[in-house]
Amino acid sequence: MVARVPADAPADDLEDIWGRVRGDLRDSLPTSTFNLWLKPLRAVSIQGTTLVLSAPASVRTWVERRYGAALQRALERQAPAVTGFDFVDAGRGRPDARGTPQSLRLDPAHTFDRFVIGPGNRLAHGAALAVAELPGEAYNPLFLHGPPGLGKTHLLGAIVDYMRRNHPALVVHYTTAERFTSEFVGALRRDGPELFKARYRALDALLIDDVQVLEGKLRTEEEFVHTFNTLYGAGKQIVLSSDRPPEALSQIADRLRDRFQWGLRVELERPDLRTRIALLWRLAADSERNLPDPAVLEEIATRVPDNVRVLEGAMTRVLAVSSLLSEELSMPLVRRALDPAGGSAAERAEPPTLTTIQDAVCAAEGLTLDELLSPRRSTRIARARQLAMYLARELTPLSLTEIARGFNRDHTTVLHAIRTVSARLEPGSETAETIHRIRATLGREHPTRDLKPTDIASSPQAGKK
Repeated sequence: MVARVPADAPADDLEDIWGRVRGDLRDSLPTSTFNLWLKPLRAVSIQGTTLVLSAPASVRTWVERRYGAALQRALERQAPAVTGFDFVDAGRGRPDARGTPQSLRLDPAHTFDRFVIGPGNRLAHGAALAVAELPGEAYNPLFLHGPPGLGKTHLLGAIVDYMRRNHPALVVHYTTAERFTSEFVGALRRDGPELFKARYRALDALLIDDVQVLEGKLRTEEEFVHTFNTLYGAGKQIVLSSDRPPEALSQIADRLRDRFQWGLRVELERPDLRTRIALLWRLAADSERNLPDPAVLEEIATRVPDNVRVLEGAMTRVLAVSSLLSEELSMPLVRRALDPAGGSAAERAEPPTLTTIQDAVCAAEGLTLDELLSPRRSTRIARARQLAMYLARELTPLSLTEIARGFNRDHTTVLHAIRTVSARLEPGSETAETIHRIRATLGREHPTRDLKPTDIASSPQAGKK
């Protein structure tokens, strides 16, 4: 008879069991597979004979579908007293009696511990930490601004993570201006604005990414002013981010722009070379490979001087090429990986297949392939289907008709998907972030082609391309 593990098993036992299971999975699966899908899992507790794991929604469905059997076998080998596993979502919003709006999922890497500090972001990091420690008392509002890819989203996520762990009684909501707008418009069409107002004005902390998206949306701006006034007047914490300082948001109403400047404004500047190398060093250490020669990291950092997000994508590509070619990180390998024109044709990454793209989108959106290809038209499934069609056109040489066939649709549906996604690709928008994240999963940090849906649509041969 299998021994029963007590529900209140000591933390040491939990860590020991999960450490052995992780090691087994790492040894039995390809390194790239383990790092992408299994490494984000965290052991939460043992309930009876069930191991409870925390998993971001972006990987949970994929792990259960593709690697559930491998996880079960590892449990049988390393912890026979544990007979199964279950998942809880990481970074899930906490609804209250009023139906608190659903927060964005947190990236597990977006914590203060994993934020690489340098001269260009030291003040922003300090201000964000102060706000997280003393919400409503330190700086209110806190307005972070700077070009995309410098760490604003990381700091917002770190504030939310810190507040939820250290101030669990607070109702903390993290969203983007695009989602705030969509929720407000949806509330006007369905329930009226009162329920929307009640939900947002009951918050203890509101964090909104990319507030520049509010420009030109007059009714949403009006509602946000009232929400801002209510929360600010009650001493609730407000944190905002933008790709520009308040005074550069020329299409935002004056009274809203003024409110953005009531508290502390902090600019994130482009990282210097030392900061970029430190970030790459952390990424290399996380890959659990032998740490490379510092000159190799300096070579990567020199090639990507401005944007942390692009820098991370470059490192992901270098590590992927190193793994695929079974070569250690070296200067020649870096040059082959980051110079698309360099190296032999065999060394260049092949374009992803349509199935690979569909699988990556399903994993990112928490869907199954059957759902993606089904006739269902719910907002969530339709959005994922459009993203997959857009990426298929962008990253593969397939014609519109071939893409349509892979989704059981016609080519006009693909054209509509390309137009719809293209219209939402504002810098810093949720759609742009999702596209970037899926590209990175596919090892394609940059577009393969510059899509121009209007040109495609205007061609009489559109369906034959």
